[in-house]
Amino acid sequence: MTPADHTADRSGDAASGRGGESAPFDVSTATGLAMALRDLLEASYRLATQAGLDTPVAAKIGAHLGCELKDMAFVEESFPLWEHANLQRGIDAYLADHSPAAEWFGLSGMNRDHEDLATMITRPGPGYEISAVTHGTAAIGPDEAMEVVQFGLVLSTAPDDSPVVIGLRASDRFGPSECRMEILAAQRPAAVAVRGEIERLMRVHDVFRGQVLSFGVSEHRGNELLSFLPRPDLGAEQVVLPAGVLDSIERHVISITSHAERLRAVGQHLKRGLLLHGFPGTGKTHTVRYLMGRMSGCTVILMTGQAMRFIEPAAALARRLQPSMLVLEDVDLVAQDRSFGPDSSPLLFSLLEAMDGIGADADVTFVLTTNRAGMLERALVDRPGRVDLAVEIPKPDEQARERLLRLYAGTLELEADLAPVIAATEGVTASFIKELLRRAVLAAFRTSDDVRSLTDADLAAAAEELSEQRQALTRSLLGHSPGDGEAGDDTGGEAWDDTGGEPQLFPAPPGGRMAVPGRRAWRSPAVYLRSRGE
Repeated sequence: MTPADHTADRSGDAASGRGGESAPFDVSTATGLAMALRDLLEASYRLATQAGLDTPVAAKIGAHLGCELKDMAFVEESFPLWEHANLQRGIDAYLADHSPAAEWFGLSGMNRDHEDLATMITRPGPGYEISAVTHGTAAIGPDEAMEVVQFGLVLSTAPDDSPVVIGLRASDRFGPSECRMEILAAQRPAAVAVRGEIERLMRVHDVFRGQVLSFGVSEHRGNELLSFLPRPDLGAEQVVLPAGVLDSIERHVISITSHAERLRAVGQHLKRGLLLHGFPGTGKTHTVRYLMGRMSGCTVILMTGQAMRFIEPAAALARRLQPSMLVLEDVDLVAQDRSFGPDSSPLLFSLLEAMDGIGADADVTFVLTTNRAGMLERALVDRPGRVDLAVEIPKPDEQARERLLRLYAGTLELEADLAPVIAATEGVTASFIKELLRRAVLAAFRTSDDVRSLTDADLAAAAEELSEQRQALTRSLLGHSPGDGEAGDDTGGEAWDDTGGEPQLFPAPPGGRMAVPGRRAWRSPAVYLRSRGE
């Protein structure tokens, strides 16, 4: 029996389950077999490679580049997936300048999402075929989208007129969510020049410039998302603050942008930080929305919650798109003073680095909001160049409460006597008054199909609804805490009537009876809140 027959016989025994002691391999025979297999594989590779280079894909690319595919240069650049529209715009602008008649084509094959363009073209054997382009859509505004290439190639020329192939792909199914530009050329300098010009055109045609953007986090592996938001349109009359407060904010944020070039010319810095602090519901976010509307040509980037982990790319985007405003809401969640505990949020250091990393000459405003200014990291609020202006947004005073009542009544006329309501709402926030007016409108809707005004009865019904004991948490969430638990106020800010101990939404006058708008001498039954002991 020959060695080969012996080997085959042994394999058959193993396959059939028959045991037996194995005889040692003949080393010379094993070596010969290995060398024969090597020669076979090398020959197969040469044949497969030759077959691959003769495919329609390789022929098309090779004919355009005018070089051996094994000698071609390959350059690529990756971008976050939210830059897909910008990359498409950059390539479109490049093609318009260098090869306006060029047409995109695609490739089809099993491993398309796992191999780069150079590998796909030179891959041995029948791997890929020319096919239709894969398209998708990408947002370019709150209500706008554009068509983008998900996978495609286009034949073009470099700035020096040498031939190049530009590839564009985007995917969030395998690996990182990104879009990628791939360039093939006979010479590497040509490919690099094309990449640089496309990146320059991306910035020229940037879809983010002048938009309101919001970073978010998706459930799909926690990828960052960049969304477009409508720009708010608020007038100064809709921002109810103490006299001079809004003017101070506008001078710090808007005036610097208006005089940016003149300030640079005389050596003054532009980067600034604004901190808005105060009780929840007083109007910090509302004030930010007003600034967003006022600065119509400014790019705004909003960050809150988990999205703050993207502070570094957001800061880079703000610098790129200046004039810009980077808003971090509830910044105390990531910037709590390190003295409060041994563990500091790593996002605190990212925030500090981002604020310091943007040059002083950048027209960028950092707007931070917090309900707990006293807990903020001192390195954030005390160091010059980070926060230049801190403004408290207080609870509305008597005059402000009247303005808020009229503002939130909308187009409805207020026929009610507002004086008792204004007096009774001392210590509440703007959010509370807004909800009070909405419930008053709903109360009016329940009694009439044609509502054009709000009456004492409408306001009383709304106040009584908010005053119910089960609405205690709602009142707290809306910022109702008259006195805010000041010294001597054992109730933590809520007034109590003197007839039974139930918390009162609106304080009662002497005698224990609740004030009811439109009733004579304050001697009517309690309507805002039914008091005990009547």
